[in-house]
Amino acid sequence: MNIIYIIFLLCYAIYWFTVVRYDVQMFQQNSYREERYLRWLKQYINLPQLALLAVTAILGLFFSKQMWLWSAVSVCMVAEAIRRLRIVYKKPIVYTNRVQRLFLTAALLTAITLVITYLSVPDLILSIGAGMLALPVVMLVANFVNKPLEASITRWYYNDAKRKLSAMPDLKIIGVTGSFGKTSTKHYLYRILSEKYNVLMTPGNFNTTLGVVRTIREQLKAHHQVFIVEMGAKQVGDIKEICDLVHPSIGIVTAVGEMHLETFHSVENIRRTKFELIDALPTDGYGIVNIDSEHIAGKPIDHKSHLITYGVRNHDADYRAVNIDYSASETSFDIDSRGDIREAYTTHLAGRGNILNLLAAVAVADLMKVPASQQKRAMRQIEQIEHRLSVKRTAGGVSIIDDAYNSNPTGAKMALEVLAHFNRPATARRIVVTPGFVELGERQAQLNRELGSDIASAADLAIVVNQTNREAITMGLRDAQFDEEKIILADSFAEASAYLSGVLRAGDVILYENDLPDSFK
Repeated sequence: MNIIYIIFLLCYAIYWFTVVRYDVQMFQQNSYREERYLRWLKQYINLPQLALLAVTAILGLFFSKQMWLWSAVSVCMVAEAIRRLRIVYKKPIVYTNRVQRLFLTAALLTAITLVITYLSVPDLILSIGAGMLALPVVMLVANFVNKPLEASITRWYYNDAKRKLSAMPDLKIIGVTGSFGKTSTKHYLYRILSEKYNVLMTPGNFNTTLGVVRTIREQLKAHHQVFIVEMGAKQVGDIKEICDLVHPSIGIVTAVGEMHLETFHSVENIRRTKFELIDALPTDGYGIVNIDSEHIAGKPIDHKSHLITYGVRNHDADYRAVNIDYSASETSFDIDSRGDIREAYTTHLAGRGNILNLLAAVAVADLMKVPASQQKRAMRQIEQIEHRLSVKRTAGGVSIIDDAYNSNPTGAKMALEVLAHFNRPATARRIVVTPGFVELGERQAQLNRELGSDIASAADLAIVVNQTNREAITMGLRDAQFDEEKIILADSFAEASAYLSGVLRAGDVILYENDLPDSFK
């Protein structure tokens, strides 16, 4: 009996860790914002976990002494733990000090629940059942308990970062924001400015206030001359909060698009939030904005700083890419800067979106007196960023266009342009693999239907992954009279990959357009 107790408790410990880790990870991905986490929780409650809790609670009342119940529950807990451990996370959990404190508090709360229950009803399986029932809220309760401490720690970190910045008055701070394209623009700008300056940029997706604070405290050094700050947002005021900390003198707005509509509620709110960066610039600062973006060009821009515009299609842009030529290995273009034509810019990057991002970087490089020869040299050496319209070829002769990171309607159109014009043998097929868009609120179904129509004009085979947007995308494909036999439905990327492995042939081109964020798996 003691061995069974030990095995049962071990299984529960494994189950507890995987469940709490997942909840903490989702909380972390929602920027530790309770309202965002609760919004996700309401929409994506874990049914297997709830079913396990319900069955355990009911059976435990009648069969708590039966060994078969202990064994069955142990197997179920381990199976659920394995299912969670097998999930491939796009953004793995980062075990920061805050996360470690959350785990510790959650463990203490769970232990207290088990002890109180066991003292009230001295039955181990009923006590464990009570602990399992508490799991869906244990992370939130732990966060509530830790909140005063976390607020104090965050305030100290924030003030320390502010003090460090104030000690570097000559540091040039450049903010980069936009519905999409900001991470790529940040990387390209970093590479070009590094030809002349000692540059630091916020790493990875450290684009929240806390991420910027951490970058300043851990990585900013006295020798740095330029600090490039990526600024992300999911609600009004997020960009202003970062600007109040760093006070940029140059700001880039890469695009305004229909992303995170569930939290912003309207495109106008998105636009207003992105332009919080321009609003924060000093009168002698410079705002760099993409007027190819329809939600930017469609409305006058209020600004007190100098404004520089860029684009590919908009002829009114101060910086415009012209004479664009795509080949299998590189893209070349000239830059028209108000009639001043600079020739022969070359990059290994593909797509109109990447050209726009490079134009923004060139505009800033000009402001900071980086010679054109150094700009061109850096641009030729820029490496593709994984999952952001990167192109690679397999040993079997298949080309892969990887645009799997955080897809959006405008970015998807650009990716489909690349697919449609990709050089390939006449017998090769163009294939799109996508689960569609998420976090678009009431517009989600319509925009995914439009995606289906766009896919029909660029692809020969469409693989629709997951059920979230399946109906909308397939309706769009059918609206465009896409061949029904060329529409493949897959419940997961693993299933889609298994199908592709059996049908691919040399010369085929695959576009991976978005993978669902972990929150939606």
